[in-house]
Amino acid sequence: MQLDAEALLDTLASRIGALPADTAIVGIHSGGVWVAERLRKKFGGKHAFGTLAVTLHRDDFSTRGLHPQKKSTDMPFSIDGRNILLVDDVLHTGRTVRAALNELFDFGRPGRVQLACLVDRGGRELPFAVDFVGASLSLTAKDELVLQQEAGRLRFDIQERK
Repeated sequence: MQLDAEALLDTLASRIGALPADTAIVGIHSGGVWVAERLRKKFGGKHAFGTLAVTLHRDDFSTRGLHPQKKSTDMPFSIDGRNILLVDDVLHTGRTVRAALNELFDFGRPGRVQLACLVDRGGRELPFAVDFVGASLSLTAKDELVLQQEAGRLRFDIQERK
């Protein structure tokens, strides 16, 4: 099964509305970065932009190890006192968001952090809520929602976990 991630992106952008000028858009590698890049374009490209790699802050790092294509964090601006729109593709257990906040706070103390995700699939293990969401889905524990980027377009595939 597939979901139209581009349509969800339009929905998400409309739910966010206008962003204050001092807001930085920060994407979580890798799907969140793709979504954040597109949101930044939709908001005119005038907002500061950063990326977060959360591998070293994950609480399952000892069992998962480093991803073979490890990404790095890029925060080319001060986050102190700044509004941050933290962007990911899917909110599930909340563990990626926790790791992202830990990484973000390594760079300073933002004034406010809001979370935007294309899809909230439920199944939270940590107490996080999304501020802006494109869609909410109920998936079984064996289902995995995978964001793919092909020919400049985004799409979600629902696959069975291996």
